[in-house]
Amino acid sequence: MKIKKIIAILILVMTVTVLAGCSATSSTATTTTSTSSTTGTSSTSSSDSSTGSTDSTQSSTDTSTIQTTTDATVVTTVDGSALDVTDLFSDRDYEQTADTSEAEYITVTSGEDITITEKGVYVISGEAEDVTIIVEAADDAKVQIVLDGVSITNTDAPAIYIKSADKVFVTMTDTENTLEVTGTYVADGDTNLDAVIFSRSDLVLNGIGSLTIVSNQGNGISSKDDLKITGGTYDITAAEDGLEANDFIGITSGTITIDAGQDAMHCENDDDYTLGYIYIYDGTITITAGDDGIHGTTIVQIDGGNIDVITSSEGIEGTYIQINGGTINVYATDDGINAANKSSAYDVVIEVNGGDITVEVGSGDTDAFDANGSIIINGGVIDVTANSGFDYDVSGELNGGTVTLNGTVLTELTESMMGGGGKGGMTGGMTGGSKPGRN
Repeated sequence: MKIKKIIAILILVMTVTVLAGCSATSSTATTTTSTSSTTGTSSTSSSDSSTGSTDSTQSSTDTSTIQTTTDATVVTTVDGSALDVTDLFSDRDYEQTADTSEAEYITVTSGEDITITEKGVYVISGEAEDVTIIVEAADDAKVQIVLDGVSITNTDAPAIYIKSADKVFVTMTDTENTLEVTGTYVADGDTNLDAVIFSRSDLVLNGIGSLTIVSNQGNGISSKDDLKITGGTYDITAAEDGLEANDFIGITSGTITIDAGQDAMHCENDDDYTLGYIYIYDGTITITAGDDGIHGTTIVQIDGGNIDVITSSEGIEGTYIQINGGTINVYATDDGINAANKSSAYDVVIEVNGGDITVEVGSGDTDAFDANGSIIINGGVIDVTANSGFDYDVSGELNGGTVTLNGTVLTELTESMMGGGGKGGMTGGMTGGSKPGRN
């Protein structure tokens, strides 16, 4: 009996010891996991914070990166942009080919308008005169017009007229397409039609083909909301503006040639002073303009692309102009890059953070860079040929980059006197004056 009791006691002691050891091991493992998790979170948070700090620092010289997909160039940005471009473009905006599995196919016939009243995809082909493709759909409808080798010549009406829809896509197949209006546009009631493609809704142009637009008496393409180009090849000749929109013009890709009697690009909203902005991310753009090359009444932001303003009165004009990248060549008979008080919602600033910029202006009372506020250069390579290189009313900062004026490398921005504009207070700003009309 004593031996059995001793054995039982020994078994009990061993069991307790094992259980205690297991408990201790479990407790240690839990503590280790907790510590590891806490350390990992802390490390990740620190890394994110560091990355954010790095991005913020780099944003002064590189505010965007490019992701190439099989369909198009997709905009991505980091901190530092004048515009929040995160939600400016949808996935479908970037799609360069249409899903035609359930499409309706239509051949144009002279003298017969085409009216689209339902959402969907419509493939248009053929050659005709006096035909308008009219979109009159519900306010939530998305309509895609696929140009598949189309030639339309009208006398007094748009080739494409979007009366109503949520958004309309005009997409080119791998074909050549031509839309032309030869005469003076006839109004539609109270709506003054004045473009070969005229839209009262958001408008997106893209595709893998080409589109030639000729407007002998008006604009090339007009949208009373947003106008976006994400792909395709365009040759636009217009007596007035080449591209015109009320809210926003955005270009992420494509080859665009514009010969305009007035502005090559013009964006202005008379009812909302915060709208009327232009964003260029990529693409090849060649401009000949009777007035401004690129005119946005609020913000003009250029992150990349190849932009060649062959001739213009003013090359690039806006209230807040930010250039972060791209290759930009400007020739202007007046000011090359001009920040003026077009909108009271923004400060009047020219800000250059990157890019390869060449500006040449004609003789006389002209300036290569002219701001009724401030000029801030943080980066980029700038080559200026002008009697008056830099004219500003508030301040001029040369914080980085390389700036050459008539062959001389500058170490500071000295205000040129020929451009006028004394050292007065900023005429823009968040509370400054009223918004003037177009000029």
